[in-house]
Amino acid sequence: MPESNRQTIHATSVAIDGRGLLIMGPSGAGKSDLALRLIDRGASLISDDYTAVTPLNGTLLLSAPPNIAGKMEIRHLGIVDIAHIEDVPAALAITLEDSPARMPETTPTFMLAGIALPLVALAGKEPSAPIKAEWVLRRILSGGGEP
Repeated sequence: MPESNRQTIHATSVAIDGRGLLIMGPSGAGKSDLALRLIDRGASLISDDYTAVTPLNGTLLLSAPPNIAGKMEIRHLGIVDIAHIEDVPAALAITLEDSPARMPETTPTFMLAGIALPLVALAGKEPSAPIKAEWVLRRILSGGGEP
């Protein structure tokens, strides 16, 4: 991919059915933990903790920065080698919050490199967080509207 437009953001990313999810939040919010639970449910790792984002033809491609490609921190176990994939088109941004709105009134977007992604707030440490992330992505991909 062209390096000139690439930027690196503080976000973990996974792919489900070939579509990328950016998982954002402060250190300790549970980004890697949510990614690990999604991987256990069939997702693929793109990148842990930092994600390289490249705009291309109106979409954002997600990859791992070379120095962390194929690595994931599993808290209390350390950094492990794990299969990963590259250049996955982004479909959804997730922000991890302690207490997201129970019934959000609007559907926000996250602007990155001039491209808008649907944005959903989740409590990443809740047991249902991976299922909610999958549900939102399915809804977006099926044309059922934004989250």
